[in-house]
Amino acid sequence: MTDPDWLSAGAAHVWRPYCQMKTAPPPLPVVATRGSRLVLSDGRELVDGLASWWTACHGYNHPHIAEALRAQLDRMPHVMFGGLAHEPAYRLAARLAKLLPGDLDHVFFAESGSVSVEIAMKMALQFHINRGVKGRTKFLAFRGGYHGDTLATMTVCDPEEGMHSLFAGVMPSQVIADLPRDADSEAALDALLAARASEIAAILVEPLVQGAGGMLFHPPEVLRTLRRLADKHGVLLIFDEIFTGFGRTGTLLAMQAAGIEPDIVTLSKALTGGTLPLSAAVASKRVFEAFWSDDADAALMHGPTYMANPLACAAANASLDLFEDGSWSANVARVSAALAEGLEPCRAGRGVVDVRTLGAIGVVEFEAPVAVGALCAAFAALGVWIRPMGKVVYLTPAFTTPDADLERLTAAVRRVTGVG
Repeated sequence: MTDPDWLSAGAAHVWRPYCQMKTAPPPLPVVATRGSRLVLSDGRELVDGLASWWTACHGYNHPHIAEALRAQLDRMPHVMFGGLAHEPAYRLAARLAKLLPGDLDHVFFAESGSVSVEIAMKMALQFHINRGVKGRTKFLAFRGGYHGDTLATMTVCDPEEGMHSLFAGVMPSQVIADLPRDADSEAALDALLAARASEIAAILVEPLVQGAGGMLFHPPEVLRTLRRLADKHGVLLIFDEIFTGFGRTGTLLAMQAAGIEPDIVTLSKALTGGTLPLSAAVASKRVFEAFWSDDADAALMHGPTYMANPLACAAANASLDLFEDGSWSANVARVSAALAEGLEPCRAGRGVVDVRTLGAIGVVEFEAPVAVGALCAAFAALGVWIRPMGKVVYLTPAFTTPDADLERLTAAVRRVTGVG
């Protein structure tokens, strides 16, 4: 079928993400979304197994979010946040503070997840500077971790991770360690912190699931260990909940499974229900108070142009309305059960080394990297949109995905692994 005119006209000018433009297959033209489906220009519908990189948690085109956006668009689509205030952002900040545990009460808005992590890193560095502590210029992060594509966040990703390995030796090095999964690795991390705490500003981790680094799971006890070690050695603890936040792992926030709080948490992805870009770095009272001063130099000098965009904040408030009704929890449990049952047969598939599920995340891991382009095409031919990465084929569907569409997704994965 002939490509739509807009695709043909723009193909020579659009620089696409995460692909070698010369050899990558052309993208699939999407003309509409609804529920758990992507509608292509040729009329085909694909069940979206990724919820658009984990954002559209309530499904596409949710009427409550759409209504809130239309109303906000008529009132005020945007206004600068420097020196001005507006109701959607202030109401959202208060709601996030109430939703988050402990005293994570101070919300700094941005647009993208990567930028919110950079802001959290900047907060951590300046926290020590404002308190008169010198030399804490590095971060402790973990193998298998991923925190974004901007310059600072690349430095705290796994240095062997394929997307950023080209920059090894170019960017400032950080302290990269293994997650403390047992007594030996905990002792090793304790010793590392004892030796280098004076140069470390904060520990940075994705709680429960290291997402783009390979959908690697770890138990809640790992987070409790990190909290103990951070307190012992006087470093801050940052949770990157951009992927895990808002129900994806089974609790509203991944940190709740561990019963502990970080000093700073970053949020994005599902924050607006998959409609508009918005992120936040939320700091504890202790962190915020290090910036509360009569000294202008102690202020956090940061301000993205579109921070706290009223449209995005209206979408986020509407998304939180949907979370507050509680139905998401039963839906995540339903999705989790369907993924576990539907993917388990893949354990006998060609080259499969593991099958795992947590909340609305289902993962089939292979012994070697998969052919992303070829698999995307194979999945599309089966009526689903699934984009593998590295060694994993994974599913992160919308929580509202119907049972029949969940079966279609898992059946497609079984098919390409040779067991369906």
